[in-house]
Amino acid sequence: MLSWSLALLASASTAQAAFFQPFPDCTKAPLSNNQVCNSTLSPPERATALVAALTTEEKLANLVSNAKGAPRIGLPAYNWWSEALHGVAYAPGTQFQKGDGEFNSSTSFPMPLLMAAGFNDDLTEQIGAVIGLESRAFGNGRWSGLDYWTPNVNPFKDPRWGRGSETPGEDILRIKRYADSMIRGLEGPVPEKERQVVATCKHYAGNDFEDWNGATRHNFNAKISLQDLAEYYMMPFQQCARDSKVGSIMCAYNAVNGVPSCASPYLLNTVLRDHWKWTEHNNYITSDCEAVLDVSENHKFAKSNAEGTAMTFEAGMDSSCEYESSSDIPGAWDQGLLKIETVDRALKRLYEGIIRVGYFDGKKSRYSSIGWKDVNKPESQRLALQSAVEGIVMTKNDGTLPLKLKKTSKLAMIGFWADDGKKLSGGYSGTPAFTHTPAYAARRLGYTVSVAPGPVLETTSANDTWTQKALDAAKTSDYILYFGGLDTSAAGETKDRMNLNWPQAQLALIEKLTALGKPFVMIQMGDQVDDTPVLRLKGVNSILWANWPGQDGGEAVMQLLTGVAAPAGRLPVTQYPTNYTEEVPMTEMSLRPSATNPGRTYRWYPTPILPFGFGLHYTTFKPSAPADKSFPKTFKIKDLLARCSAQFPDTCPFPSLPVEVKNTGKATSDYVVLAFLSGEYGPKPYPIKTLASYARLSGLKPGKKVETKLKWNLGNLARHDENGNTVLYPGTYTVTIDEPTLTSFKFKLEGEATVLDKWPAP
Repeated sequence: MLSWSLALLASASTAQAAFFQPFPDCTKAPLSNNQVCNSTLSPPERATALVAALTTEEKLANLVSNAKGAPRIGLPAYNWWSEALHGVAYAPGTQFQKGDGEFNSSTSFPMPLLMAAGFNDDLTEQIGAVIGLESRAFGNGRWSGLDYWTPNVNPFKDPRWGRGSETPGEDILRIKRYADSMIRGLEGPVPEKERQVVATCKHYAGNDFEDWNGATRHNFNAKISLQDLAEYYMMPFQQCARDSKVGSIMCAYNAVNGVPSCASPYLLNTVLRDHWKWTEHNNYITSDCEAVLDVSENHKFAKSNAEGTAMTFEAGMDSSCEYESSSDIPGAWDQGLLKIETVDRALKRLYEGIIRVGYFDGKKSRYSSIGWKDVNKPESQRLALQSAVEGIVMTKNDGTLPLKLKKTSKLAMIGFWADDGKKLSGGYSGTPAFTHTPAYAARRLGYTVSVAPGPVLETTSANDTWTQKALDAAKTSDYILYFGGLDTSAAGETKDRMNLNWPQAQLALIEKLTALGKPFVMIQMGDQVDDTPVLRLKGVNSILWANWPGQDGGEAVMQLLTGVAAPAGRLPVTQYPTNYTEEVPMTEMSLRPSATNPGRTYRWYPTPILPFGFGLHYTTFKPSAPADKSFPKTFKIKDLLARCSAQFPDTCPFPSLPVEVKNTGKATSDYVVLAFLSGEYGPKPYPIKTLASYARLSGLKPGKKVETKLKWNLGNLARHDENGNTVLYPGTYTVTIDEPTLTSFKFKLEGEATVLDKWPAP
């Protein structure tokens, strides 16, 4: 979706009526005369009754995101475009009260990439539940709709991608478990009866760059092998549709293997609805915004906008997201390209979707009592802080952290986000109830704080207005805390990065500050850059990566710096060297290494600066491999399948993996157990390793031992063949625990290679 300026949206919110979302009133005629108001009927029956009452003109006017409704029968207009990536956010269908009053803010969590770094699925579900609760509150308050276009589950395989921090990272298992937890939280505990809100997984499929060397997401044709498609790009959506049964899906701008995603019967029907059986609730598909126009204008896949519009709906898309009238639905209809059966099918899917969130049920909806009282609750704000603390990753420490502060300690807090609350939230944000900066948190603890600004993307030739101020603050302080990295001006929607370098002016300032010889801690915002210069610089004692930590990011940072909390986050992405951008173009979709591709993600790229899963602690841990008696050394494939009756064999459980962890250091800390698999089984080339399971253990005290049982399934052990089939192969499997490896063991699978999921051919 195209970016919306916060300033533009904030000013637009003054015209409340333009964005106010009225709900239908089934207690009054004429709508009460329609069976859509009969809650004793099934959702499909109710949707059918509503669609049958619409004229052709009314039907066509409701196939877009800013649906016009049908005043003639009492159906109000409805804007389907609401956003809630890491909290309720601005969108054409969602607005905030300006100034004081109800619905003027929402809880702002860290960006998804930082949430994912915590590797805590239970916490993710709790966050999803808060976002769903507040989203429903905004809907009930008529400040939004009841469907939200979140989460973003595209894999973050290229570090240059401007929207990577919207995602849970590069690893498929991590993305799938994040998506499952987030959807469960958003849609509520009983989605089969009534959803709290409709969640939407996006952007389906192969969408992971914005604008690079003349190619844009609007005209890009992602050439993807069946193996990579099934193994990587489609797996998050399999989780969303087949396993989590999400309410809706958004198709992407780009084409996949020559066919625009929103006009692809293979993607929208063959795989999504037929193979994954995503039909239980007659779920609907929305386009990304203006993607329908792209079919003809940018992909040149259709001769006219009318023809392209018809293609998308006939392929299985149900609603065209657009700012203004960019598709040509009237033209497609007038030219006989759009069938009435297709129009009715789309509308039934759309309206069944919001029937299932109680849109027509008023106070009879199980969620009707949710309101402003449920927004910004203390428990929600506690979760925002906890998620930032758990996600922040320590990537360097020589013992300087945690800081040995005294009440009289003086802190120099230098850098562009040391005391700027607007920097904390990241993209796709709303108005948070508050933003607590690091400087705010330090002052609240009673320390003497000297704040100085710093550069962001400036080069060394820029007009230097910051160095002297920074040096002055540092010289009178006991500790130097540098808040640098990247902000949202470096990359975002429509803007990818062209390099992975540290900004020149920041490095120059860091070198001057470290030359003072004082304890120096760097807290890094934004996406990954090549940290080699600061990892090697002896004067940089410690580094915390904080991405975009949300409304309480400053408090989270200070808790970690002072030792009130201990860092236990793990990198959810690979940190690549600067020359990686010269070795592979962003448009290269293949994952496996070749003569022209060094490999993508930790599974295939062997020489990272910092690897996926890396993260330091204030203590040390010793995990132990399972004893022979607790975990067999050999399994027969036929026996594993014989005792499973699941509809999809890849979801059949594999015996839980017992791992004992001992805190062998001196600080209480959480610990993330990462279990990777490797081995020479399945097709060549063999991945370096693959994350197969993980768990976060909380509050391990020094000397304490804890045993956890890692859950996994046959799909976590399987690989994909060249046709995209999910296959369980015989062979020797090596399990390695942690990054870098702290312990390992092996087990064998015996028998014949068995297809767990046969991938449909195009």
